[in-house]
Amino acid sequence: MNLLNISGSPHVHSDESTKRIMWRVNLALVPALIVATLFFGVNALLVSLISVVSCVLFQWLIEKFILKVPSTIGDGSAIVTGLLLAFNVPASSSMLWIVIIGALVAIAIGKMSFGGLGRNPFNPALVGRVFLLISFPVQMTTWPKAASWFPTRFLTDADSGATPLGLIKEGVKSGQSIKDIMASADMPSLCDIFLGHIGGSMGEISALAILIGAIYLLCRKIISWHIPVSFIGTAFIFSGILWLISPDKFLDPVTTILTGGIMLGACFMATDMVTSPMARSGQLIFGFGCGLLTVIIRNWGAYPEGVSFAILIMNSVTPLLNRWCKPRRFAC
Repeated sequence: MNLLNISGSPHVHSDESTKRIMWRVNLALVPALIVATLFFGVNALLVSLISVVSCVLFQWLIEKFILKVPSTIGDGSAIVTGLLLAFNVPASSSMLWIVIIGALVAIAIGKMSFGGLGRNPFNPALVGRVFLLISFPVQMTTWPKAASWFPTRFLTDADSGATPLGLIKEGVKSGQSIKDIMASADMPSLCDIFLGHIGGSMGEISALAILIGAIYLLCRKIISWHIPVSFIGTAFIFSGILWLISPDKFLDPVTTILTGGIMLGACFMATDMVTSPMARSGQLIFGFGCGLLTVIIRNWGAYPEGVSFAILIMNSVTPLLNRWCKPRRFAC
C-alpha cells in the first residue's frame, strides 16, 4: 500500500516558503526592537541577542544530537521564537542568564519535544515566558523605567517601576478609583503609551511599533485580519461594557488595548499559523476567546496581564476548532 505522507504545518498554498515567511516575521519585529533599544538602551539588544542565540543553539543541538535530523535553523523560526521571548521579558541586566533558561524551555519543551516546527501545539515563546513568570516572579515583574530617547546606560538598569497595568491593579486593590489612578503622576499619558515611553517588556511598550510590523505582515499576506481584529475587538468591546457599568473599577477600552501585551499578542503570537486555526471562522472564534480571556484574567485574576495565558489556553482549543470549523470543500 502506498501511503501519503503529509508534512507538519504550516501548509503554504502559494509560492511562499516557510523560510521566507519566518524571515519576514523577523523583519516585522524590527520596529519594536528599535523602539525598545531607544528607551531601554543596550540591555534591550543584549537580552534579544542572548535569547536569539540561545534558541538557535538549543535547536541545533537537539536536532543534531537527540533527534539526529538535518538542521532547520536556517528557516528563521528559532530566531522568531528568540525575539518573541525577548519581547516578553524585562530589558534588564538581571535577565541575561534567566532568558537562556527561557530559551531552553521554549525550544526543548515548547517546540522540539513535539517534533519541531509545524508539530508544536503551543506557541514556544509563550511557553518559555510563562515558565519564567512562574519560576522567577520577582525578576519577571521588575520592570525598568523607560528612559528618554537614546539612553546611554550600558549593562546597568535604570530605576525600576510598575507597568501601567501593574499600577492599575495595585491601585484598585488598595481601594482607589480608576479615575484617581489615571490622574496620578506615575501613570503615563495615552501618547506615551502609544509611542512606548512606559515601563514594561520590550515588545509591549510601543503600540505604534507593533502596528507598523503588523501592517507589513498584512500587506505581505503573512497573516490575515481575522485573529488580530477579533482579539482586539473583543477586548475593546468587553472592557468597554465593564467600563460603562462601573467606570471607577474597570479600565476604559482604549487604554485596555494599548497597555500590556494585547497588541503584540494579537498581531504576532496569536497569529502563529502552526498553533492557530486554519479556517477563517475558526480564527474569529480563536481571537474572540483570546480577547475575552485576557480581559477576564486582567480584571479578576492574580496577574495584571493575561495575554500569554489566554493565547496558550486557546492554543489548546485549536484542534477542536479545526474539526468544528472546516473550510468548504472544492465543488461542494
